[in-house]
Amino acid sequence: MANFLFKDSVQLALQRVQLTGDLAIPEGAKGLVVFSHGSGSSRLSSRNRFVAEHLQRSGFATLLFDLLTQEEDQRQESRFDIQLLTTRLIEAVNWIQHNPATRDLRIGFFGASTGAASALSAAAALGGDIIDAVVSRGGRPDLAGAVLADVQTPTLLIVGGLDEQVLALNIQAQEQMQCIKDLELVPDATHLFEEPGALEMAAQLATDWFRKYLGPGKQHPLHQDRP
Repeated sequence: MANFLFKDSVQLALQRVQLTGDLAIPEGAKGLVVFSHGSGSSRLSSRNRFVAEHLQRSGFATLLFDLLTQEEDQRQESRFDIQLLTTRLIEAVNWIQHNPATRDLRIGFFGASTGAASALSAAAALGGDIIDAVVSRGGRPDLAGAVLADVQTPTLLIVGGLDEQVLALNIQAQEQMQCIKDLELVPDATHLFEEPGALEMAAQLATDWFRKYLGPGKQHPLHQDRP
């Protein structure tokens, strides 16, 4: 079991709002993974918290926070406002960089469902010097649109093998991306990874990717070597 330097709720004072987050920093943390949840979800998402706990046991700090205020979350259009969610992620990274407990940690994103689009959009805006790794679980990277080609950060797309429509969208998005990228299928899994062992496999794939690209001293080229 990991020993934690910090594990508690925090208040993220952003430019126009204050949002609640749950921050966990294991001793000797290898990096910090910021979660971007999907529409209709929150920092309390049981699936994201499962992945976060898996990452914590592997030595990664995690930040799960509500990207929207309670009032904003009542509006359907806010839940799908990729630009707004991207702005919140960028402001959260600024908060991380100025927080004494987190400012020295390398940063990665984990996006689920529509949260993958805001994670990739924020990674494109911030650049590969600030965001070192991105993982999408059952995500909609296609919603990031034209900025996919601007992503410099190594990105892993995890999709359920039975989630055919989302798989097709992920393949299309992967083709547009010019960075290091990979797509992993979780066999016999549907969109929510509810099948036995599916979420565990997704969590392990994410952990392996963060170990490769987010660990201390990791350096990576902007593009994959081509044969």
